[in-house]
Amino acid sequence: MILSQLTLANVRNYASLEFEPDPGLNVFVGPNAQGKSNLLEAIALLGTGKSFRTARESEIVRAGLPSASLSGNARVSAGVVRLSCTLNIGGAGLRKIYTVNGTSVRYASYLGKMRVVTFVPAHLALVTGPPSARRSLVNAALAQESPAYYGTLATYGKYVLQKNALLRGSIAPDEALLATYDERLVDAGTRLILARRAFVAALDERAKAVHRSWVGDREGELSIAYESDIPIDVPTADAVAAAFVARLAQKRIAEVARRTSLVGPHRDDIAFRLGGAPLAAFGSQGQQRTAVLALKVAEYGVLEARSGEAPLLLLDDVLSELDPERQRAFLRGVGSFEQAFVTTTHDVDVPVAAAYRIRAATLERVSA
Repeated sequence: MILSQLTLANVRNYASLEFEPDPGLNVFVGPNAQGKSNLLEAIALLGTGKSFRTARESEIVRAGLPSASLSGNARVSAGVVRLSCTLNIGGAGLRKIYTVNGTSVRYASYLGKMRVVTFVPAHLALVTGPPSARRSLVNAALAQESPAYYGTLATYGKYVLQKNALLRGSIAPDEALLATYDERLVDAGTRLILARRAFVAALDERAKAVHRSWVGDREGELSIAYESDIPIDVPTADAVAAAFVARLAQKRIAEVARRTSLVGPHRDDIAFRLGGAPLAAFGSQGQQRTAVLALKVAEYGVLEARSGEAPLLLLDDVLSELDPERQRAFLRGVGSFEQAFVTTTHDVDVPVAAAYRIRAATLERVSA
């Protein structure tokens, strides 16, 4: 998958931009606050339909203007797909319009047409932060890969909200309705658990190899494991569903007392370990950063292997706090990918497909 053309209008500090990136490694170099991260955000937004930087997406629209637009062409195995996303600010708030090959589509039909894997400095919280950040990473990857997963996730979330509303009611919850919600949660939740478990297992295998190629065996082996609140002895749909039902029965009194849903994949986690020890508790900041980068490269590899189509790799401020040896090893690794975009404040000393200097939202090609 190659992004061959990108057009921006009124996106952040870009009044307009026409950009034709190269296959391979594209590096954006320049001081902070010049537009490097804004450009990466735009590429990700074109692919996923959402910003990786803010939940208030009206901030993406250039200050004082009513709308912004992004469009681009991606070369995929089936040909060329043209995507566009328009953000309109009105009295009712922000409204986004998505098109694929000139036809307006709903978000669910837009997602996955151009898959992206993104790293930003905030992703260091994947190791040290709350479980919700780790669940979000897996959900985002699987939703891009599979419309069915996205639909199941939305269904599951709806039933969790409805069950919680029932539990928080002013009178004792209706047992028959509670049982209905649980039945639906088991059905959707079982599918989520199995999909996540398989995906994280694939991430673990690839991340181990990537991490070892960068740092050898001197720090111990990296491991990434899916930790479910529901005990899983046999990873089959029937076995997971049965364990889910048993866990719900075990927690029924606690759920009613605490007035919230305590069982299901919305409470699961992903564990990072290095040399067998919890990475969040015992790893240095550099080790945590290297592990997250290995995870992101593994995510790229898993999505490519499972779909037959390489995603775009977007890496914002990826080199800071890595020593020169790790910087070179990392860039040499991603330089072989189908297409990757890296932002940095300084020039790099490894071969790249193209390097661009960015100042005041203006791109100047400086090499290759």
